[in-house]
Amino acid sequence: MSKKKILIVDDEYDIRNIVSIYLENNDFETVQAESGHVALEIIDKGKIDLAILDVMMPDTDGITLCIKIREKTNMPIIMLSAKDQDMDKVIGLTCGADDYIAKPFNPIELLARVRAQLRRFIDLNPVQINSEVLKYDDFTLNLSTHKLIKKDEEVRLTPTEFKILKLLLINKGIVFSTEKIFEKIWGEEEFEVDNTVMVHIRNLRDKIEEDNRNPKYIKTVWGVGYKFGD
Repeated sequence: MSKKKILIVDDEYDIRNIVSIYLENNDFETVQAESGHVALEIIDKGKIDLAILDVMMPDTDGITLCIKIREKTNMPIIMLSAKDQDMDKVIGLTCGADDYIAKPFNPIELLARVRAQLRRFIDLNPVQINSEVLKYDDFTLNLSTHKLIKKDEEVRLTPTEFKILKLLLINKGIVFSTEKIFEKIWGEEEFEVDNTVMVHIRNLRDKIEEDNRNPKYIKTVWGVGYKFGD
């Protein structure tokens, strides 16, 4: 079994190094970033299983970085901060972080939190991903052939429907606004964004849902947008 890769983002070398050594001694692979900019480049280049972010960084603070990461992936995020105030925790968790640890921290506790978040993520997000195929429940989405197989039968999708389903499935549980979906799929702005996205979502649901009034896969989060699954 391959080791889980942990991204450690902190502008303090000593902190990054201590966390890295401790995690690697406990059978994790680590990669370090001294800034938010570098962290985003690392995430874009390869799969990261969990990120540990320092809240206070000079170029891009951890809160802003967390929000940017959430636009790309739903991997677990643990925030580190020298501040131990309730409001800091609330801000960190509401921006999309999964856990929060105050500095100075016990490495044993951090290790326990990392393992717990990875277990939770795997249990709640059983999307199996490789370079060509996404698998979830009775879905198999082949990225190279652009085919969707559901219950051993092919479901024919338009290119746009395929892109929307891929976006939502690979980011299972993350809510995307209609504007964000349009930006990701079409790469431009349009006046009738809501209507355009809603039509494609409705058509996609017609093809993959058993009951459109009670969708199992593509769910509406009222006033926010759409997400795949619970």
